[in-house]
Amino acid sequence: MSEKLMAIDYGSKRVGIASTDDSGHFSLPRMVLDNDKDLLSKVLKFKDDEKISKIIIGKSTNFSGQNNPIQDDIDKFKNELEKRGVEIILHTEILSTVEARQIQGQTQMTDASAAAIILKSFIDTHV
Repeated sequence: MSEKLMAIDYGSKRVGIASTDDSGHFSLPRMVLDNDKDLLSKVLKFKDDEKISKIIIGKSTNFSGQNNPIQDDIDKFKNELEKRGVEIILHTEILSTVEARQIQGQTQMTDASAAAIILKSFIDTHV
């Protein structure tokens, strides 16, 4: 069995969560969490419950490859996870939420679908 991965599409209001299936090959949208004081504990609980080995976080850049303003918050969140022993990989993503909306329209799961797109991109280029 391959290692199980999780992806995060980090937003200022909502955070999309996706994970691989047990085979480690398919990316599945799982949930959307509010970006609030409980976010870190909810992400860690999901990681532990699902036996996730690594977390992929979408790196927010513009078309020139420069960080978007939200990247500072993403880096802070990444650092908090790493302090707790979590292996984090940043994976550049551009317009994953826009792509998710084009595929399914705007729904309550759009941010989770964006995380699944990030995870699929990571799997396609690294696994």
